[in-house]
Amino acid sequence: MARTTSRSTSPPNPQSPRNRTPQPLPRRRRTVGDFVKAFFAFVALAVLLVGVPGALVVFVGWPLPGGAPSLDWLQQEITVSTFINVLTVVVWFAWAQFTACVLVEIRAALSGVGIPGRVPGAGGSQMLARQLVAAVLLVGATAASFAPGLSQFGQSLEGNQKPASAASAQQTPGLFGQEQQQQAALAADALAAQADLAAAHADGGAKAGDTKFYRIQPPEGRHHDSLWEVAERHLGDGRRYKEIYQLNKDREQPDGSRLSEASLIRPGWIMEMPADAHGGELVEMPDEAPEVSKDVLEQISDYSRTGDHQGSGRQEQGSGRQEQGGGQQEQGGGQEQGGGSVDRDTAHIVLPEQRPATPEKPAAPDAAETPAAQAADADGFDFGLPEALLGAPLLAAGLLGALGRRRRHALWQSAMGAVGGRGGMQPPTPTGAAAAAQDALLVGADPEGVRLLDLSLRGLAAALAQENRALPTVYAAWLSNGDLHLQLAQPAGRPPAPWQLGQDQTFWVLARTDAERYEDVDTAAPYPGLVCLGTLDDSRLLLNLESVPGIVSLSGSAADRAAVFASVAAELATNGWSDRMTITVVGFGQDLTPLAPNRLRHLEDVDALIETMEAETRQRRGALGAAGHDSVLTGRTGPAQHTRWAPHLVLLAAEPSAEEAVQLAELAADASRLGIGYLVGTESGDLPGAAWEMEITREGKLLAPLLGLELAAQSLPEAQQRAVVRLFTEADPATAGTGPTGPGDGPAGAAPPFLVDVTEQGRPAVYARLVGTYEIIGLDTPDGERSPLLHEALALLLLHREGVHPRVLASALWPRGVTDDVRDALVERLREWLGTEPDGSPRLRADRTGRLTLAQSVVSDLDVLRSLYHEATQGRGAGNRAVRGRMLTDALVLVRGPLLADRPQGRYGWLTHEIIDAQLPLLVADIGLALSEFHLEKGRAEKAIEALDAALGSAPGDERLWNELLRATHATEDPARLRQVAADLVARSGARGLPPRTEALLDELLPTWRSGLTAAG
Repeated sequence: MARTTSRSTSPPNPQSPRNRTPQPLPRRRRTVGDFVKAFFAFVALAVLLVGVPGALVVFVGWPLPGGAPSLDWLQQEITVSTFINVLTVVVWFAWAQFTACVLVEIRAALSGVGIPGRVPGAGGSQMLARQLVAAVLLVGATAASFAPGLSQFGQSLEGNQKPASAASAQQTPGLFGQEQQQQAALAADALAAQADLAAAHADGGAKAGDTKFYRIQPPEGRHHDSLWEVAERHLGDGRRYKEIYQLNKDREQPDGSRLSEASLIRPGWIMEMPADAHGGELVEMPDEAPEVSKDVLEQISDYSRTGDHQGSGRQEQGSGRQEQGGGQQEQGGGQEQGGGSVDRDTAHIVLPEQRPATPEKPAAPDAAETPAAQAADADGFDFGLPEALLGAPLLAAGLLGALGRRRRHALWQSAMGAVGGRGGMQPPTPTGAAAAAQDALLVGADPEGVRLLDLSLRGLAAALAQENRALPTVYAAWLSNGDLHLQLAQPAGRPPAPWQLGQDQTFWVLARTDAERYEDVDTAAPYPGLVCLGTLDDSRLLLNLESVPGIVSLSGSAADRAAVFASVAAELATNGWSDRMTITVVGFGQDLTPLAPNRLRHLEDVDALIETMEAETRQRRGALGAAGHDSVLTGRTGPAQHTRWAPHLVLLAAEPSAEEAVQLAELAADASRLGIGYLVGTESGDLPGAAWEMEITREGKLLAPLLGLELAAQSLPEAQQRAVVRLFTEADPATAGTGPTGPGDGPAGAAPPFLVDVTEQGRPAVYARLVGTYEIIGLDTPDGERSPLLHEALALLLLHREGVHPRVLASALWPRGVTDDVRDALVERLREWLGTEPDGSPRLRADRTGRLTLAQSVVSDLDVLRSLYHEATQGRGAGNRAVRGRMLTDALVLVRGPLLADRPQGRYGWLTHEIIDAQLPLLVADIGLALSEFHLEKGRAEKAIEALDAALGSAPGDERLWNELLRATHATEDPARLRQVAADLVARSGARGLPPRTEALLDELLPTWRSGLTAAG
């Protein structure tokens, strides 16, 4: 998405600052002094270029030896003649260098465009050559075209390496068409006309001496010049950048554009400075700039658009250059870096080129492109699911994965810490807003997209490490049509395969089909600071907060800002493409710390933030220096990649005071190099030191004019924040197993949400075996292609007796999305297949919230398993030993293997969101432990061992089962058998070693186990 520079056409305001609208000035006449200067300059050039070599030839002669060197030379005495000859060689080299400088300056003068190239190591010589050539040509017709060189008097040559766009266009013939060359020539003529007038008035400006100017310097590495830094260097206070802006607002610049925003400046622009400006980089220039005709300005604008590397013409030519070979690619890359209308110095984020969908994998006729697209097409987001979570697939996937890990951890914590070694089995069932939020996460999540993004980024880092190449600085990533586009801060050469160059040298592209071939690699996450901000057309933008050269400011209303900040914080805290990071949040209405206590840190005010970040900045700067790295990107490869350089991202939603803003700007000046990013909220949008400025509107648009962006923002409103946090707090291990909705099935827990009548009278109408191979009893196998979908839908409903949202069901069966009519047709077929109850009511029904539920006559073996264990430990079996033993034995017989052992590959992907893979082993282990205890009470050690072995078949990693097996084996009074069990347990533990509880138990039951097992081994 290219953005053209606007030109003001309104009449000048009489109260506007001086030079606001340039006016043509009369041409200065040549004086006698000019001719005198030119004469002496010509004489000096003649002496230096002709007289010096002539004198050397006449008086010294040939200084080099006449024959081949030999070892005898090293033993000869150094005479005056030898010294003179060596000195003569040095003078010849100095003369050659000066001659090269003169030729370079003359060529630049005669060409009429561009800044002269730099001769290596010739700082003073080239400056002298420039002044002499300028004095000679100042009285001739070419003086105007050489004036850009005059404007550099007194400046460092380091700033003259980057050619102007017009110069690049003319100096690379063959890379543009004839029409573009003509436009480039017109642009060059316009620049030459402006420079002519600048040269004509150079003397007058120097005499006045009360007006000073500064030329914006090209970037050095990742550093970009800014008005804040210019004011800080030459006015003593960065906050005075507004004075420079007001003096130069709408002033026409050498490239034909105008300054319209304080943060939008380009190399080569001339900034008028306040009268008290000081510093060696300042130059004295004429007060006025020439006015270029409207036609010429329009042609320059046309040239900028066609010359822009984002334009269609350049794209086609760029691809042609890529096919012609690496040499031309490098040439083209250098040209694009220096030319074009893209504002590299303000990090212009560009929408990547759209690729057509891959023909080999067309979408189903009745399927939408993505779950997010499906959500967006629904009318009014029926059933009340939160729109913010439906349209954020990466955020939803991260939250869903983190929630699953939290619930699994809670289950294990409950199991290991419960009385008697048995704990709760069922996580709490969300209700109300929390249930709607969970459904929205299930519908909107794109875990496959997150997985491919993570594999792609780590694969790129590993490939670059193999080639001994550093990670390039990435400003943004675009996910577009399944492809990943990385936008680099500056060209970094050709990417490693299978990555390819995109629309220009600053885009690296990876097709989805290539990303799917990546495998897991043991490398650190290279760009953990990427976070999704929103969508533009069909592309999703991820901004790399860690790489921004300064502060990112976000303006807008407090509520809208807080929603964006919450989305950024939640995604950073739970995303799947990072390893470690610290996220410091300040000014949030809702505390999001429960989402990731190890990552999120909440501070009370800005003072605490500044104090913390000052210490962090000093520590990181010292660590980088000690390690010899120039940035954290360098430290993310090599031996220390997994232990260093984790990003620290600061999210400040509350607007800082003026003094605090200045302190933050100082901290952020070097933040990108240190792996620290700042996102700061502001009411007005005017934040000192802000490198990138964004605004969130009440309509949900994220605007960044200087970056060329207008996105549909990704946000997390306060209501959804509360609902998501509630999901995490209810799953916290500290609260597991408590309260009326607690998960416990054990002695201290509550009943499972669905209990089956386990007597003979409770025979179900439909019985499904899920533990082991999938079998259904009581229904005929449906015919046709929909049979696998019906079986999968029934399994999902059986695992969620609380009910399943229709859109959750659709997203589970069709991960790429499906239309409502196809979903509804499947639900109707499922209802017909399950049939009706004796009273005529359907076995598949909808509750008052619209969720699909099954009748109690449709049960699974997992339901029976839970019911038998609950009845044996808390029901009739609690007071009747015989009933308890029989029910526990019947429950263990039901375990025939893992859940849905024969499920077809490519289906049942929704199981990755479930925690049944953690619930079922724990439930089986609890049953085995209870049955073992039942037998040991009567001294039946062999029966106890049999029950424990059966349970270990489904839960081989449960420490409680192994400990109980050791006790049961010890009860047999067979030391050899006990040593064998201990040896098996030690071998199974591997390098991690035995858990402390198990070691303590072995010390008690088999004190010689350490030496005995070692000797046996």
